[in-house]
Amino acid sequence: MPTVNSTCVMEFILLGLREYPVLQVPLFYFFLLVYSITLFGNIGIMALILMNHNLHSPIYFLLCSLAFVDISFSSVAVPNMLVNFLWMGKKMNFSECAIQMFLSIVVGTADVFVMALVAYDWYTAICNPLLYPVIMNKRTCLYLLVGIGVIAIINSPSHSVFTFTLPFCKDNKISHFFCDVPALLKLACSDTTINEVVLISMAGRLIVISLIIVLISYVYIVSAILGISSSEGRKKTVSTCSSHFVCVTLFYGTLVYMYAKPSASHSMANDNVASVFYMVIIPMLNPLIYSFRNQEIKQALRKGLGKTSASK
Repeated sequence: MPTVNSTCVMEFILLGLREYPVLQVPLFYFFLLVYSITLFGNIGIMALILMNHNLHSPIYFLLCSLAFVDISFSSVAVPNMLVNFLWMGKKMNFSECAIQMFLSIVVGTADVFVMALVAYDWYTAICNPLLYPVIMNKRTCLYLLVGIGVIAIINSPSHSVFTFTLPFCKDNKISHFFCDVPALLKLACSDTTINEVVLISMAGRLIVISLIIVLISYVYIVSAILGISSSEGRKKTVSTCSSHFVCVTLFYGTLVYMYAKPSASHSMANDNVASVFYMVIIPMLNPLIYSFRNQEIKQALRKGLGKTSASK
């Protein structure tokens, strides 16, 4: 396997969403708005949960963790993408691209499992309410999150390091808005079969495991919902869980599309759209769907806004 020192290309140009030059400025403002909502929404959720003692329970600890991961996931790529909209031809050196890939895989892996953990928490709360304090306590959540962090850190080098040991001597233009594995494999001037096998096997395994947790959790949740005698209670639970399920479906659907197929079958235009969904749009939607639809969080927000207005 060639080493990094044998590569000819030492810097890359991220082409991103440049198919339509006339749309660069509108796209800049659109993604700036989305990123701003992502930051303020997720930071607001984290602040609200941390400052309100009534929300210091496992589910809100997980939602706070999800908000932090979403901010990190979006921040890996979006700021650089915004710069690229206004500064055509901006270059990223070899090490910057490698670091961006490493961080995106770490945070992306964590995001996958935190979302699965939130689904499992909902299953426990709805299907085993009496055992919930025993099964999902703060210590258990902390151990699970530490385990997720370890898995994410172990998973990332197997893709990023393995990708950047390839020689890049064809071109330095990446048809993507961040340094992603499939986009880099297209630029390699050596056989990438082993890299593709590693990507599909490892990424696919992690996605499938977390997806199975989500699906099983929601199967039991739906069964529990069907057993609710009160139509009002059933409607309320369905409304909350359906929103979560839509968000999870979009997230996992785009991930499966991106990383569960050979790089030869990738269309970079479609990959860009899929990446925008799971890396930009979903982190913005998560605080709206997972948190602001929650009655306890809305009450805490009203209470906090009421105190602020009263102090004035």
